[in-house]
Amino acid sequence: MVSSSSKHPVFAVAGTGYVGLSLACLLSAIGEVRALDIVPEKVDAINRGVSPIGDEKIMAVLSLKPDSLTATLSAEEAYKDCDYVIIATPTNYDPEKNTFDTSSIEAVLQNLVDLGSSACVVVKSTVPVGYTSRISEQYAELDIIFSPEFLREGHALEDNLRPSRVIVGVPSATTGKQARLHVRAKDFADALIEGADEKVRDSIPVLIMGSTEAEAIKLFSNSYLALRVSFFNELDTYAQANGLNTSEIIRGVSLDSRIGDFYNNPSFGYGGYCLPKDSKQLLANYGNVPQNLIKAIVDSNETRKDFIAQTVEDARPRRVGIYRLVMKSGSDNFRESSIQGIINRLARRDVEMLIYEPRCKDSEYLGVRVTQDIGTLKESCDLILANRMSPELLDVKQKVYTRDLWQRD
Repeated sequence: MVSSSSKHPVFAVAGTGYVGLSLACLLSAIGEVRALDIVPEKVDAINRGVSPIGDEKIMAVLSLKPDSLTATLSAEEAYKDCDYVIIATPTNYDPEKNTFDTSSIEAVLQNLVDLGSSACVVVKSTVPVGYTSRISEQYAELDIIFSPEFLREGHALEDNLRPSRVIVGVPSATTGKQARLHVRAKDFADALIEGADEKVRDSIPVLIMGSTEAEAIKLFSNSYLALRVSFFNELDTYAQANGLNTSEIIRGVSLDSRIGDFYNNPSFGYGGYCLPKDSKQLLANYGNVPQNLIKAIVDSNETRKDFIAQTVEDARPRRVGIYRLVMKSGSDNFRESSIQGIINRLARRDVEMLIYEPRCKDSEYLGVRVTQDIGTLKESCDLILANRMSPELLDVKQKVYTRDLWQRD
């Protein structure tokens, strides 16, 4: 059970992306939750019981308008008398600095110092290896721990309800408060377990460890997934180049129980919130440590996009249709989607394109005309690129170029 000065723990969640909002929904079942964001429209939507992101389970929880979950624009209101402040703000990869931009985390930490908060701060944002220990020294007034998330976009609350593991890391540079931080880390892990589906609570592995090791787990986990995507994409590239049947090869390879029949559906490249930036951050963290594989993962994703773009150009289409900008089926996220890399490459080759994206209300995106009418896409384009196949393209299947073999993520 969670240790708290009140009967029910009070949680503040900074950031209402899919990580923060899924945690807010999960923890609202065991305590009071205040979700903090800087976007008025998102705060208003949450308080009206409407999810600002596409996640069916989050939508279901918010539609019930739980009294224990509110959203606010006020940091002072969110953080007042909290037991835990969970930071789930964006940490985008900065290619110029070759590291994550952690300024949003530091802004929350400074705010907490200014408010004299005694809450335990749980960093859920993905950070460079060693970050929590460094920041704990800088903000010595605060109790800071790190807990990586392992969530799929569009299924974030489901993954929090049935987690593969719960990991909480305690920084080493915390002289005089190690024992207290370990207790708070254990209590936070207990809160996550208590909020989980009761059918799986007793079987969820819990690891309490150093924060630096916990940070490394996050980056290595996502980089392995990126490696797996890249492996099957390169297999598909080889098969296409040699006129072979990709699906037969993958089925045969995947029947080996050591390899398994999962995460093996080819695509235009890995994308989304996590895999691109986490693999790049891990590569940056290696520094002078000898490696070849991690760099190859990052490079392979670019090579795959080069191959797809060249294949499209070789077909000499009159106009190329782009079916959706989102990273995968069921997603509402454009960021770092692989199709954008294809668009940029085709634009440099002066290939005429038309984008169909109902979630994009602008008339242009990346300098390419956008339509919200799928009929226009089908009628005016002689080749349609779809990173993931959709039933609404079946009537023009002969026009569609996709590497989606089994219509699954």
